[in-house]
Amino acid sequence: MKKIIAAFDGLKFSKSTRDYAIQIARENNAHLVGVFLDDPYYQSYKVYDLIGDEGGVSPEKQKSFLAADAKTRDEAVAGFELACKRAGLAYTVRRNKEIATQGLLQESIYADLLVISGYETFTNRSEQAPTGFVRDILSAVQCPVLVVPAHYKPLSKLILLFDGEPSSVHAIKMFSYMLPALKEHPAKVLSVKPMSQSLHLPDNKLMKEFMKRHFPKAAYKVMKGIPETEIVNFLKQEKESPLVVLGAYRRGMVSRWFRPSMADVLIRELKVPVFIAHN
Repeated sequence: MKKIIAAFDGLKFSKSTRDYAIQIARENNAHLVGVFLDDPYYQSYKVYDLIGDEGGVSPEKQKSFLAADAKTRDEAVAGFELACKRAGLAYTVRRNKEIATQGLLQESIYADLLVISGYETFTNRSEQAPTGFVRDILSAVQCPVLVVPAHYKPLSKLILLFDGEPSSVHAIKMFSYMLPALKEHPAKVLSVKPMSQSLHLPDNKLMKEFMKRHFPKAAYKVMKGIPETEIVNFLKQEKESPLVVLGAYRRGMVSRWFRPSMADVLIRELKVPVFIAHN
């Protein structure tokens, strides 16, 4: 039984993270761990909210805000547990009280997959996805990651991005090993090549030999142009709910076009779940 961790901000609970994590854990017979990052330096209120009538910080206001935050976090945990029970899942709840980034990276060492919303900040601010927090996690995480959008849609198709580089093949391998049940969905290998090159799939014979063993019914599409443009335009026309698989995110460990900006563009523009695996 694999171990999937889902990262939650108890003050801004992500229902889409919960729903994607539950679907994937249920379909793959995995144990789901809800990691609630109760960062001690993060609260829902701002310092000026604590100013009393006579000026200065009001202990009574601070106590009231802290109690409200504790209640909100408790309700988020209870909601997650109820959803897992209704889904018949084996699950665990862990409330990590370290600094959010440090706590989640430590958790990732002992996980097979991390599920996280692209909008998580663990601050009072709202940011465009992928946020600074999510980019920091992706650059140092120790397991594959599924970055999910703000709204849940049941998965119905797989798009496997491939450029002939080891990092893209590694991501497809990891997806195949980690989430075999999802391989029942229709899959398409998508590649983009420079205008000067042919429309042949990179390493055509080797890639199709590999795919025959892992995704025997996969279709293939090769396009020409700028990858960030062509892939986004292609996926925007998809009428189904795809999950996109792509390779390395780390700087210095990137293929020719699966670089951080590629993942950032997909997460920001498409609002679809993105599976990222480092090589």
